[in-house]
Amino acid sequence: MKKKIKVEKNCAGERLDKFVNSIFNEFSRSFLQNMIEKGQILLNGKVVKTGAKVCEGDLIECDFAEPKPITVQAEHVNFEIVYEDEDLLVINKPQGLVVHPCSTTKSGTLVNGLLERVKDLSGINGALRPGIVHRLDKDTSGLMLVAKNDFAHKQLAKDISEKSVKRKYLALLDGVVWENEGKIETYLARDKKNRLKYAVSNDGKKAISFFKVVHRYQNCTLVEFSLVTGRTHQIRVHSAFIHHPVVGDKLYGKAEKSLQGQLLHSYSLEFVHPRTQKVMSFSLPLPDYFENYLKKQKELIS
Repeated sequence: MKKKIKVEKNCAGERLDKFVNSIFNEFSRSFLQNMIEKGQILLNGKVVKTGAKVCEGDLIECDFAEPKPITVQAEHVNFEIVYEDEDLLVINKPQGLVVHPCSTTKSGTLVNGLLERVKDLSGINGALRPGIVHRLDKDTSGLMLVAKNDFAHKQLAKDISEKSVKRKYLALLDGVVWENEGKIETYLARDKKNRLKYAVSNDGKKAISFFKVVHRYQNCTLVEFSLVTGRTHQIRVHSAFIHHPVVGDKLYGKAEKSLQGQLLHSYSLEFVHPRTQKVMSFSLPLPDYFENYLKKQKELIS
């Protein structure tokens, strides 16, 4: 489905992503930003940045591709379904599980497992990401939302974009964090030297994290993170930025021989159900490997 829009005088000066979102408000702003980045939304026939300013008379061309049929194969994959109804699932993603197929992982992902266990999944994110509203890194564990239909997906994506979905994480950071709480606000972009990483950059997207110390040990600190934005690797980059990388994070800190990956767990999730409008709240304990590592740490005696 292709749409063409001319910019009226009263909208001149607006950001492209904000302008398009005001026209197609059934989609989340992040979804439309992704379309702009992929070249599915053009400004005067050209691919531009999401923050490009529109002028009176500009022509906006939008190509809303129809959702592709799901072609990823169903497989048996171990993960826990915490909650399920006709519209959505809340799942507990284990550490080491990739969320969806990609260039380096073709099978054995959460999506492969969802296709085996769930009859219907939303198709908005295409053939490789059915049902996936938001992601967790491979080695980050914990709570994730999955949409079973497009109605739920659109509303949940909109709520995430508008920051009404509350997500909290527990992370064990290297070293002692002496501030009891704080706010980290930066701009993040893909690292120019290492494409696997993200870095603090003036030309990136705004990223805001709040943190609160839960417990201090002699060589590490258990910290709760609350996200305002949900950028890729946000907590991991922000932790490294304040010189306390997540323990076991081999990409932004250093590997830990006794661990399979970083000690980062999505333990709390709260959102408004897209159909019933009821507030839904879920929480999880730390996984065993995380708890076992904490038990080996020495208390900080101040």
